[in-house]
Amino acid sequence: MNKSVNVELQQACDVGSVPEAAEIRRWIEAALDAATGHRDDAGECEIVVRIVGEEESRDLNHRYRHKDSATNVLAFPADEPGIPGLPAAPRRALGDLAICGPIVEREAVEQGKPVGSHWGHLLVHGTLHLLGYDHQTEAEAAAMERLEVRIMASRGFDDPYR
Repeated sequence: MNKSVNVELQQACDVGSVPEAAEIRRWIEAALDAATGHRDDAGECEIVVRIVGEEESRDLNHRYRHKDSATNVLAFPADEPGIPGLPAAPRRALGDLAICGPIVEREAVEQGKPVGSHWGHLLVHGTLHLLGYDHQTEAEAAAMERLEVRIMASRGFDDPYR
């Protein structure tokens, strides 16, 4: 396993289901491997994963996406203009993920999924957004979902969209 990914974990919300830092890193590495083929081309990279509560998620979603609700994961690529506090390209920082712990736990129950699997899926989903993947069109969504399903399967987990 390539050791080129530095993950900074910030826990601003107390939820018991948050995976260990090493497991978070493995999910991110799986997404990077699948999306790029291998991480050697990218060299070292950094991702900040911040576990937030619903209030902070709602504030971020409102401020940056103009949606007045909390959401499960928000991705802030480092090279996206207009996000204060993130380093500008060409630094090796890929960006920040804000994952709402209470929503992850609630969605896992509602969708009948193991909570660890749902955490993994959202880490993969957010990492792909940091790499430029999106789901604004049907074609983009289909491509992104296929990649997510492949990554989940590579780690021994079911299709997150079933």
